[in-house]
Amino acid sequence: MRKVFLSLVAVAALAGCASGQSGNCTLADMDSEVSVVWRPADFEGSGGAMIRACVDGSCEERASGNPSDPIGRLSVRLPQDIGAKKLPVELTVTPVKGGSPVKDTKQAQLTEEHPNGKGCDPVAWVATFRADPVKGLVSPEGLSLQGK
Repeated sequence: MRKVFLSLVAVAALAGCASGQSGNCTLADMDSEVSVVWRPADFEGSGGAMIRACVDGSCEERASGNPSDPIGRLSVRLPQDIGAKKLPVELTVTPVKGGSPVKDTKQAQLTEEHPNGKGCDPVAWVATFRADPVKGLVSPEGLSLQGK
């Protein structure tokens, strides 16, 4: 019985080494992407808006959403192995009730994320901005999900 147990321990240890990951990895998935978040209530005065974000030639667009929703979000996916690059992010906010669109461009510095822990796959490269109806692209820091 002892030989069987030691054999199983050796196989488990070799399997862990072969995969290159520690035994404490979880199974969460994550894509490399640049995200833009906002509070739909911020766009209520203009009847809502279409939010369009472009990163390195790829674009995504969606409506700002119902003002009672706590948060809106869109993401532009990137190649998974893109690395710690700086990429241009272009934002266009077009009010539904007319008026001038807000256009802004910022540089996104991609940062490394490990959703399953350091040393575990996947490795994702991400950046996040907040869409402001007046200022354009701003930091998401301090984004409150509470009403005004």
